[in-house]
Parts: sequence; C-alpha cells; structure tokens
Amino acid sequence: MKQAGFPLGILLLFWVSYITDFSLILLIKGGALSGTDSYQSLVNKTFGFPGYLLLSVLQFLYPFIAMISYNIIAGDTLSKVFQRIPGVDPENVFIGRHFIIVLSTVTFTLPLSLYRDIAKLGKISFISTVLTVVILGIVMTRAVSLGPHIPKTEDAWVFAKPNAIQAVGVMSFAFICHHNCFLVYGSLEEATVAKWSRIIHMSILVSVFICMLFATCGYLTFTGFTQGDLFENYCRGDDLVTFGRFCYGITVILTYPIECFVTREVIANVFFGGTLSSVFHVVITVVIITIATLVSLLIDCLGIVLELNGVLCAAPLIFIIPSACYLKVSEEPRTHSDKIVSCVMLPIGAVVMIFGFIMAITNPQDCTHGQEMFYCFPDNVSLTNISDSHFQLTTQLPVLNISIFQ
Repeated sequence: MKQAGFPLGILLLFWVSYITDFSLILLIKGGALSGTDSYQSLVNKTFGFPGYLLLSVLQFLYPFIAMISYNIIAGDTLSKVFQRIPGVDPENVFIGRHFIIVLSTVTFTLPLSLYRDIAKLGKISFISTVLTVVILGIVMTRAVSLGPHIPKTEDAWVFAKPNAIQAVGVMSFAFICHHNCFLVYGSLEEATVAKWSRIIHMSILVSVFICMLFATCGYLTFTGFTQGDLFENYCRGDDLVTFGRFCYGITVILTYPIECFVTREVIANVFFGGTLSSVFHVVITVVIITIATLVSLLIDCLGIVLELNGVLCAAPLIFIIPSACYLKVSEEPRTHSDKIVSCVMLPIGAVVMIFGFIMAITNPQDCTHGQEMFYCFPDNVSLTNISDSHFQLTTQLPVLNISIFQ
C-alpha cells in the first residue's frame, strides 16, 4: 500500500490474487494435458532442458530466499518479545536476533524440515492459520486505538505512486505457492482438476480477504511510515503487540519447513533423479538450512528481500512460465478464455520482472530495523504500555518532530 498508493494498492491486491488463482489452476491443467506431475517435468516437456534448468533455478531461489526472510522475521520479532520479560537485560546476547535465529533453526525448523511427506505438515499449517487470525485481530485493534494518534503523511491518500511495480513484487511474494502446488495436488485424495479448482478458489478468497485486512489496517495506522515488516512500526513496550509478535514468530517458524521441502525437491530432481536416500535426505536438508541461516544472520532489512524475491522469482513463476507452458500444450482455439488471459499475463509478467528489479535496486525501501519510531516518544508521554482502558495521548502528538516528515 505504501509503495503503490492506497487505492491502487487495493486494486493491485485483487488483481494479483486473481492472477494467482488463474495460474495455479492453469499449471495443473497443463500438467494434465502433458501427462506430467511436477512443475519441472511440465516445463521440461514443453521447453526442453534449458527451460527445465531455468525453472529449477527459480524454483530453488524463491523458497530459499523465503527461508531467509522467515529467519529475519523470527529473529526480529522474537527478540523484541524476549526483551519484554521482566528482569531480562535487553543487551543480553541470548535474546539477540542472531541467537534466536540459530536456536529456532536447531530446535524447530530443522527437525520439521526433515519430514519426507509434506502432508504431515498439514496440522502445523492449520496452527499457522489460526495464529494468523489472532495476529490480524491485534493489527485491527491497534488500527482503532493507535492509528488516530499517529500523524498521517502528506501523500497518504494519493491514488497511485510511481513505485507500484515494486508493490506488485511484494504482493507476488505473498501469494505465490506455485513452486509447491504439484506437491500439494499430489497429496490430495482422488485429485482432479475440478477438485483442485474448488480448493484454489476457496484458498485464494480467504487469503486475499486476510491480506486486504492486514494491508488496510496496517496502512491506515502508519501511512507513509509503514515498514517492510509491519511489526517494526509498533512500539516495543506495547504488550498486546508483543503477544502478536510472539504469534507471528511462531507462524513463520512453522511455515519455514514447507519452503525447505521445495528446495530439497528441486535438488533431488536435478541431481539425484528425484529420489534421495535417507543419508542424502538429511545431509542436503542440513546444508540448505545452514546456508539460509548464515545468510539471514548477515541481512536485517526485510523489505528489499521481499521485493527482489517477488520480481525476480515470483513474477516469472506466477505470470510468465504457467502462461507459456499452457499456450504450448493446449490445443484450445486462440479465442478460448484461458489462452486470452495467458497471452495477457505473459508480457505483464515480463514488465513486472524487468522494471520491478530496476526500481528495487535504484529506489529501495527505507529500513529502520531495530529502531523505535518517533511516535513512541511523544513529549515524554510513553506509548510503551498501551491499554484500551487508559489509552491517552497528548494532543501535541500530531506536531511532534514535524521536521522528521516534512
């Protein structure tokens, strides 16, 4: 919303969700038409080894970078949670983001990632969904109690901003699941295209509803001050948000193994003929997670990670490759609706990928990682212990530190 402009951002959110819905079904249709059962085999059959190699790189990079971003989120959010424990020194190394990333990796993400069957993560995914609803409730609550007291930026309500393509990259990152759709499709009982379509329609509908609420409440609260990681905007002493941070950290930790499944499958397909022995299964999993952990320890700004992953990996995986594969394997007439939409999606994806990358490099998002926002210190009136029953702020807040945002 910050990058695109709020009204255009809402429209883009619905558009990206529609394209996601369409392309997920298109992939399975392409697999059925070509007699293939994986994204890689579909591309290999339609575009040969060069296409297979390109897809394998993208299919590996997207979930791998997602794993890095999840580590960053877990480290950022849980470190702030542990700092709120009474008697704990905020400078204690054992509550620092680096230690938390390593601890969560060894304790949770690595053991969960060692499963061989993705269906076994179903209950874990359900827990993540429940926690997401809890987090949404907290964000909505703070939009009401905190939002009116934070000054709005001058361009808060313009229809469109020049960074809209970067916004599409972030949204693409949020919605993409194409890299593991064949894995999920294969885990269904009596899998059919019709059954898959019903599941996708319902899943995308719920997802866009949740995303819209998050985006709207978050942006209405902070407008132009919105960070790439929304929880970076809230004051550290807000106890309700601290609980939200805890839920958020647990959610991304539980989501992490699904991305690891895909990276491991890509390596298995490219180098091991699709099957890993028990020893190689463990070794490759450990190597992937170790590298992702080391990289996440060196990067602490989430916004640029989301943008680059969105435009470089998500855009071709959502827009370009599914359309190209379907156009080649389908024998439907050119006037068929699926072919018309595919012909439109393909060039749009190329534009998003090329210009989104250029803009992400030349005009990166601001990052105030680890810093308290200025509105957390309004004329010595503390925002660090917000409660709905005694939430009062000085009327001087709208002019506080006016030089910061003029």
